[in-house]
Amino acid sequence: MLPVGGCGVPVKLALTMNKESLFAISLFPYLGFLWLITRSGKMPRLALIGFYVLLIFVFITIPAGIYAKIHYGQELANVDWLHGSAEFFLTLSNILVVLGFRQAILAKKETEKGEQG
Repeated sequence: MLPVGGCGVPVKLALTMNKESLFAISLFPYLGFLWLITRSGKMPRLALIGFYVLLIFVFITIPAGIYAKIHYGQELANVDWLHGSAEFFLTLSNILVVLGFRQAILAKKETEKGEQG
């Protein structure tokens, strides 16, 4: 039996997992999430696009991190121009998700107003 850490993860496993491994593993549940919300057909289109743009952020961040390490000997977070360029896609993703849900809420309110009047 493996000793268990504070969050229920076996200590040996927790010690061997680095941030890159966790990053890669977390991609699979997110792809499942995208598959489910796309298949449901209930997600506002602009919000759905925003969730897909987050994948662009992920796929840009990986080579940007490698470039920062090779050319600057630094983590991506320490190379401002490169980090900011990658983070732009995260910001864009968030804006699209918010605008998509806002658009859906406003459309729902208009529909309800039309039914009452």
